[in-house]
Amino acid sequence: MKRSYSKYSAKDNLLWLILRPWIFIPRVLYILLTFIFLFLRILFQGNSKNKNVQKNLSKYLFDVIKDLGPCFIKLGQALSTRPDLIRQDWLTELTNLQDNLPAFDHKIALKIIEEELGSPANELFEEFPDSPIASASLGQVYKAKLNNSYLAVKVQRPNLYFLIRRDVVILRFLGTFLSPLLPLNIGVGIGEIIDEFGKALFDEIDYQKEAENALKFANLFKENPNIFIPKLEKQFSSKRIITTSWIDGVKLRDRTLLEENNLIPASFIKTCVISGLQQLFEFGYFHADPHPGNMFALKGGNSDSGNLAYVDFGMMDTITNSDRLTLIKAIVHIINEEYYLLAEDFQKLGFLTKEQDLQKLVEPLKKVLGGSLSAEVGNFNLKNVTDKFSKLMYSYPFRVPSRFALIIRAVVSQEGLALRLDPEFKILKIAYPYIAKKLLTDNSEEILEILLDVVFDKKGQIQIEKVESLLNILFKDSENINSDLIPVANAGLKLFVSKKGSEVRKNLLLSLIKEEKLEFTDAKKLLALIRDTFSPLNIAKSAVQNIISTV
Repeated sequence: MKRSYSKYSAKDNLLWLILRPWIFIPRVLYILLTFIFLFLRILFQGNSKNKNVQKNLSKYLFDVIKDLGPCFIKLGQALSTRPDLIRQDWLTELTNLQDNLPAFDHKIALKIIEEELGSPANELFEEFPDSPIASASLGQVYKAKLNNSYLAVKVQRPNLYFLIRRDVVILRFLGTFLSPLLPLNIGVGIGEIIDEFGKALFDEIDYQKEAENALKFANLFKENPNIFIPKLEKQFSSKRIITTSWIDGVKLRDRTLLEENNLIPASFIKTCVISGLQQLFEFGYFHADPHPGNMFALKGGNSDSGNLAYVDFGMMDTITNSDRLTLIKAIVHIINEEYYLLAEDFQKLGFLTKEQDLQKLVEPLKKVLGGSLSAEVGNFNLKNVTDKFSKLMYSYPFRVPSRFALIIRAVVSQEGLALRLDPEFKILKIAYPYIAKKLLTDNSEEILEILLDVVFDKKGQIQIEKVESLLNILFKDSENINSDLIPVANAGLKLFVSKKGSEVRKNLLLSLIKEEKLEFTDAKKLLALIRDTFSPLNIAKSAVQNIISTV
């Protein structure tokens, strides 16, 4: 019998559960008591230096999350990517939430396959194993064989729709009720955030939707030689079954595992972060669940950019073009230390109300984000910013817009994954050069407008120090010079002589006129900066590097 799931609706789901008090009341009491006992145990044993105590506590934490079911396992997976938030001995145990959960009965899995695909597994495939190779929160994966090739067959857990529907309602109820006691000032918005989580989970249990997501994601990265997406096998996929080509890689769990397979951890960090930035700032469509169980390191690539495979496309989300451009502007304003403009960005994105006096936020934002490009960048990561913002949120009416819930989850998970591979990793060291390169090479109208705001002030005068800062961010080491110099030079030249470059040419000419006189001082500084950056020696280095990388 084929299943059909209704779309997420907070009101309908709440009414559905309230009309079933024999389900609602015992479950709420069970969740509350479970967390009270967990809190008390952590309170009394969390600081113990006894290894056995911590081992038992980590196992207890894993069992609690596992027993609470799929919704809580999803939340636990996000925690399992954060070595800066969770003790290492606890983290090791929580990593099992990603794809090492107890499997459900194999006979039930075979029954689901026959119901969904119309034939028994042993008739559909040349070989079908007696047990799954991995088991996660929503399903378990079998390694089947067909036409001398291996396939990944993911079978959904039974009764999943009911379990998720029930627990999302309860999470929303408890979250809204307990929001005044939470450490972050996110106010009534917590219900909207849980709604976003609920919508994502409802989409994730629809494997036909996941199949569409996989095809779309593969198309976006089809020109990227470092990103691999498994091929969808439509004839063996349905609402509760999804089958793809098998990915033979190494999970991005820890650097030791990668090194044992002669893989370079840093190369995968860069590919992972750059692909994540592309999803947010270029495609506007992103993988919202990038934990180590969903990402594999592959052979090939090079020491700079490793080959990376994404799997599991159930939890995906989009970002509007307006939000995408505002985020780019916000990063530029952080680079230029323009905190009033940054406050305006927060307001436009919905983190601040329209009534908020932005001038009052300039100094607090400077304290939180100031010096991120100086020596302090070595200590700058999302955890530090989150800690500082937590304090800021008590004094100022910041709130998290619901549409950013999955974006924040994805970015935090991805940084956590990178930290597992390299504890010294700093996300801004990759994010800033990426944004700088995008501004200097993307000739779209919107990005050109942002670039003009960086190069010229409101009076049309050249801001030499900001141009220099932008180039320094991109070319501050020889590695970036070699890989990015020629593309930036080509893009800049094409822009200058194109129709789109008319604004640039006009502003350059106007910048030469000061008090009705020609003034060449800034123009000379700009030419000197361009000459030093794009010197023949640097161009030659870039050409040689490009030739080597294509061999």
